[in-house]
Amino acid sequence: MPFLALLRNSLIVSAGAALLSVALGASMAYAFARYRFPGRRLGLFGLLLGVLLPPVALMVPLYLLLSALGIRTTLFGLTLVYTSFAMPFCIWNMRAAFQAVALELEESAFLDGASPWVTFWRITLPLALPAIAVAGLIAFLIGYSEFAMGWLFVDKAQNVTLAMAISGMVQSSYLDSWANLAALALMMSLPVVVIFLAAQRYLINRLLLGPVES
Repeated sequence: MPFLALLRNSLIVSAGAALLSVALGASMAYAFARYRFPGRRLGLFGLLLGVLLPPVALMVPLYLLLSALGIRTTLFGLTLVYTSFAMPFCIWNMRAAFQAVALELEESAFLDGASPWVTFWRITLPLALPAIAVAGLIAFLIGYSEFAMGWLFVDKAQNVTLAMAISGMVQSSYLDSWANLAALALMMSLPVVVIFLAAQRYLINRLLLGPVES
């Protein structure tokens, strides 16, 4: 597989895992932060257990589930695998961010006639955006750098990610030059560095100044 094809697979899987983790986890995190309902503590404990469990503990359930759905050997299936790894951390991280937003701000929006969705979208979400961005970045890194579990869900060369390819080179006789391997690993790190540099100034400004714009 050429480098660009491997990089494309890695970006598709990791970006998809980050988007799904943030999109699905934000609503769940907000519910855990703001509402009281039966099973809330048990649900939080289950998510915490998901963070503490090693990924290998989820291999068999995910294998059976994705095989039953017929998507085990696809990039979408691999995206769901990495999403399941990242979501517990993202939910706990975003829950803490939503709890840090003053409840009085939301109550003021309700008094002004805003709906719960508008309040969440226009008030709570912008204030918690730095923590949400960090959660998305962690989810991206999980999908971008993981290689051990991926082999269980990939059986075609065109679905191999960059991290899996580097791991396969180390473990096989294909590796004929450590310089080539080092260059490939360095090129793999470039997208992460670019994303961090692009978001660094924005995140720092958000953390220091907040979401208020002039």
